[in-house]
Amino acid sequence: MEQRFILPDTQDESVKPFWDGTARGQLLVQRCADCGRMRIPPRPMCPDCRSLANEWVPLSGRGRVWSFVIPHPPLLPAYTELAPYNVITVELDEDPSLRLVGNLVASADAPLNSVDPHSIAIGEPVRVVFAVVDDVHLPRWVRA
Repeated sequence: MEQRFILPDTQDESVKPFWDGTARGQLLVQRCADCGRMRIPPRPMCPDCRSLANEWVPLSGRGRVWSFVIPHPPLLPAYTELAPYNVITVELDEDPSLRLVGNLVASADAPLNSVDPHSIAIGEPVRVVFAVVDDVHLPRWVRA
């Protein structure tokens, strides 16, 4: 188990349903209960219809690499040993305007630098996996 990472506050009420979903192995996004628009990151009001009604819905966890970067030192100290590694932006299949940032890894329990960052291609299909880091289930991505 990796214990060096800067981790999110999974009990923050605005994002708690997302992290509860990852703990169950589900990728959830917030959806407007009135007009149906899905959104990431979650927010109290729909940007389309201004409704305050929302719900959390599961997605397939499939998408494509939309962009990526390869961080090199200097980095935050917790990440220096792992560099170079990749950070990818994934556009989700359900709605390409929904994008999540994460890492492309060889498997859920593989380290961040388990995939050669120079082998990544824009547009390649990926699917979500969840890595447990200090009791937080982090979404990561593997090649589909």
